[in-house]
Amino acid sequence: MIAPVERVVLALGGNLGDRAATLSAAVRDLAALPGALLVDLSPSYESAAVKLDGVDENAPRYLNAVVTIDYSGDPYELLDAVNAIEAQHGRVRAERWGDRTLDIDLILFGRRSVDDERLTLPHPRAAERDFVLAPWLDLDVEAAIPGRGLVRDLLAATGNTVARVAAAPASAPGAL
Repeated sequence: MIAPVERVVLALGGNLGDRAATLSAAVRDLAALPGALLVDLSPSYESAAVKLDGVDENAPRYLNAVVTIDYSGDPYELLDAVNAIEAQHGRVRAERWGDRTLDIDLILFGRRSVDDERLTLPHPRAAERDFVLAPWLDLDVEAAIPGRGLVRDLLAATGNTVARVAAAPASAPGAL
């Protein structure tokens, strides 16, 4: 039986090392996953680091982007794959919401709703994160988070503190 193809929204970010090079490499890695087809890639945005106790203006700033893929696998397979990509790019999970070379979050996986110890879909905090919503809105002006609302309305409610730092990426490999 052939697995259905579902549209997946992924948010990428990093605040350590060569952020742009890491995000570009991660996008190439995502596009190379079995069952994945890269659909779109947002411009990149810069944001302040958000820690458990709030915004940390003293921490290195994040570079963020949103990617959409069509994926013909299971959400848990994709979660395992993105965790492996994070590790390949030096992600260390020493501190919750700590500084990192790469973070890849599954935001939406088609219309699926999942809530267990490994995965929550839609992502439980995406509706509050301007660094997810702003680049996502660049990809789809009608985007919505089921049960939460339109991305444009959710972004307006955040106060939108992120700044676009690069135009839509060129099609050349390595551009972000």
